Amino acid sequence: MDWIPIVFVTFKFIVLGIGMFYAIKWHYDQGKKGKQEEARAVLRATVKVAAVFLISLLTLGWLTFDLIKLLGMDLTFP
Repeated sequence: MDWIPIVFVTFKFIVLGIGMFYAIKWHYDQGKKGKQEEARAVLRATVKVAAVFLISLLTLGWLTFDLIKLLGMDLTFP
């Protein structure tokens, strides 16, 4: 009778230890995967913002030169 608690407690610690190991490993792997997806999302958003900025800059420049021509200002360099 004295060996039953020793075996069961040992078995319990082994099973819980293995379970904790795989739980930590799974969460670590999920965190790694999330960072790759997050980095891609940040890169994608950065490219979108840069594209919108460039299009806005070109549009503003085009509208400015059209306004200057409409007002009859001289665009020649000296």
